[in-house]
Amino acid sequence: MTNGNLKTNSTPTVTVLLPAFNEEKSIGDTIKAIRELYPDFEILVIDDGSTDNTVKTAMEAGAHVWPHPYNMGNGAAIKSGLRCAAGQWIVMMDADGQHRPEDIALLLQHKDNFEMVVGARSMNSQSSFHRFCANWFYNRLASYVTKFDIRDLTSGFRLVRKDTVSKYIYLLPNTFSYPTTLTMAYLRSGHSVKYVPIQTEARTGKSKIKLMEDGSRFLLIIARIATLYSPMRVFLPVSGLLFLIGICYYLYTFLTMNRFTNMSALLLTTSITVFMIGLVSEQITQMRYDRTE
Repeated sequence: MTNGNLKTNSTPTVTVLLPAFNEEKSIGDTIKAIRELYPDFEILVIDDGSTDNTVKTAMEAGAHVWPHPYNMGNGAAIKSGLRCAAGQWIVMMDADGQHRPEDIALLLQHKDNFEMVVGARSMNSQSSFHRFCANWFYNRLASYVTKFDIRDLTSGFRLVRKDTVSKYIYLLPNTFSYPTTLTMAYLRSGHSVKYVPIQTEARTGKSKIKLMEDGSRFLLIIARIATLYSPMRVFLPVSGLLFLIGICYYLYTFLTMNRFTNMSALLLTTSITVFMIGLVSEQITQMRYDRTE
């Protein structure tokens, strides 16, 4: 399903990708604002099984629309959009009015020097204090894994080159945690990433992100991507902690009971086992890199 307002005889340089689910109240204004600022850009809306008039509103505003037959998840909409986008560069942004269309220019000015540009929200842009704290924790954990200062791991406002991001579509989950996966996959693969500060507006309607459910999923994804791209960043601290506890417990039992206990032996052997598993995982990861262009 498409709208014919864009020219079909030329390929747009930039596609603005808007995943949408029941966003009829805001998507029309968002599309019109983008069209007014960037008339030559392709605006692609992936409707994720909306039950309201999102599709009709988006088409009337001048966007191309690709509908899902039912709700598959925000990440699934992004994956469909990445496959369907005609532009060489793809700007991903929310359709709920949080991201300002004029900030697209902030991302585009870095496109010739970086392979992904991300809009980093300030503290004032966070919707609540507990969400700010959660994002701060995710940022610090992901920064440790990737050895890069990640300023906003979960930001959905980002610019990517299509031929690069296409290599990672298979990794992206069907949920809201796709920015986490994409950021860590880029960094651990040696692609350049740039953060630019942005301000976000209050969203129209209620947020679809569930703090506990999606938060735990973010943690799991960070661990999964870490073990996929840099296993020793996960296995080595666990092994070291077990080894340290084992040594301390041995010293305690030796000084108090003059014996080496089974628990000390278990902790020390487990630490060695975890280290060896990490070492094997690191070799497998290296073999994977060797087979990647």
